[in-house]
Amino acid sequence: MQIQTLLVALDLIGTFVFALSGAVAGVKHQLDIFGVLVLSFAAATAGGLTRDLLIGAVPPAAISNLPYIIVPVLAGLVVFWAPGIVRRLRHAVVLFDAAGLALFEVSGTQKALTFDFNPLAAVLLGVLTGIGGGIVRDMLVNEVPTVLRRELYAVAGLAGAAVVVLGDWLRLPPAPVAAAAALLCFGLRLVAIWRKWHLPIAEPPPPSNP
Repeated sequence: MQIQTLLVALDLIGTFVFALSGAVAGVKHQLDIFGVLVLSFAAATAGGLTRDLLIGAVPPAAISNLPYIIVPVLAGLVVFWAPGIVRRLRHAVVLFDAAGLALFEVSGTQKALTFDFNPLAAVLLGVLTGIGGGIVRDMLVNEVPTVLRRELYAVAGLAGAAVVVLGDWLRLPPAPVAAAAALLCFGLRLVAIWRKWHLPIAEPPPPSNP
């Protein structure tokens, strides 16, 4: 599989699963159909749009390629008009979010490497691609972004992005490397949720005595 085809495939799959997470969050907060579609589109495209602007891939794919617009809209409409699906997915936002994180951090890192960014910059851009949509989604519904408060999130993205960079440095085939990186990120995220692994949490100072 050519690298460009792989990037597009990962981007579109990641767009779909992140769009689902945005739409489900919108329904959970009882938004109207426009609000659900906005949340679906924002969750699906914010990370990739920011990445493309930073690496100079303009106009960004999220607003210049029709599939990146159609996919989030379809995902939002499916979730909005199918209450049965929504009921089954009410606990699945985290699962979709983890899948989106895994796919986007791989595609983001790969795309940064194709634009000749150094390994560290490629890793950071990959993580930004993965967490950007979730941050915007959570902020739009007035929640503290998941990346700042939940079990290992950005760290899982960093691990996957590092595998992509390592595979590129070793000149390994991109498709197997991408699959391994995505599985590592997705698996680490799910295990962190299951085992409640998290980074140290800031504790408020004790109240001062009068």
